[in-house]
Amino acid sequence: MTIPPDSITAFKAQALSFVINSSASARNDGAWDGLFQMLVAAGSSDATLLTPSVGASSSVVNVKGLSATGRNTALADADSAYRMMSTINNMEIVFKAQYWELSQMKADVSQLQDAGKNLAGISSSTGNDSTKLRLLGFVGQYNNWVRRFAPDTQQGGLLAGTQAAEASQYELEQNLKNRFFGAGDGVQGMGDLGLMIDPVTHLASLDTARLESMQASNRQGVVNTVQTFGENFAKSAGLLVSDGNFFSKQLGNLDRGIHYIEDNTAALQQEFGTGDAAHPGGQVAAAWADYNRMKKT
Repeated sequence: MTIPPDSITAFKAQALSFVINSSASARNDGAWDGLFQMLVAAGSSDATLLTPSVGASSSVVNVKGLSATGRNTALADADSAYRMMSTINNMEIVFKAQYWELSQMKADVSQLQDAGKNLAGISSSTGNDSTKLRLLGFVGQYNNWVRRFAPDTQQGGLLAGTQAAEASQYELEQNLKNRFFGAGDGVQGMGDLGLMIDPVTHLASLDTARLESMQASNRQGVVNTVQTFGENFAKSAGLLVSDGNFFSKQLGNLDRGIHYIEDNTAALQQEFGTGDAAHPGGQVAAAWADYNRMKKT
């Protein structure tokens, strides 16, 4: 990527061209939108995408063509260029942290797909206690997933506004709420069997007394409803993690963004200055460290 040393505008134009010439899914992805907005934000020091705080650099820089403070004084606005590079330094870490968390969510959704298949596998010969235990196991696994990613997906979280994360939470929860499962057997969804979703915490619970009552009065209806629910839940989870769907698209976009920044960092710093080094904390720091460990294995 060749960038005229005297033109921040030229860099912005190339960044725009890079995004426009990417695939449609990449252009529509929140991560790419965020990258583009940050790159063309006129070097604004407060433009962020879940970025960690960056402090002023106090180290002496020894890079040919740059000042001791890491700025390219040949530029008309060296400070704006430096701030833009600080943003890019942050973006590399944030993208890596997002990649890790999103890959973990995808893996957990795949495990939930298996949990759905486990429920779909019950039959008339499955004992009532066995059905109850399978449902309790499902509830526990589902709740672990919700709790694991709640900090990431809440406002200001690492995956807030991420399409794959939001779609997964919505689609899987809708399966639990669906009142049409079992309609042909006199059952109005899993709620009739005691499986409920808390509207505030989004955690599932199983009223075992209600389940046992339904098993006593309409055993085959319970079996059919759990089978149908399990099949549909597994199908929804499978679609979410399938090739070409939300997770694979966004992980691919993030991976390209990471490698784009890594491959061009030296050239960008030569032209625009080193920028401040990113100093991540909290969710970002933990996920970034996990990403780096993954790459070393």
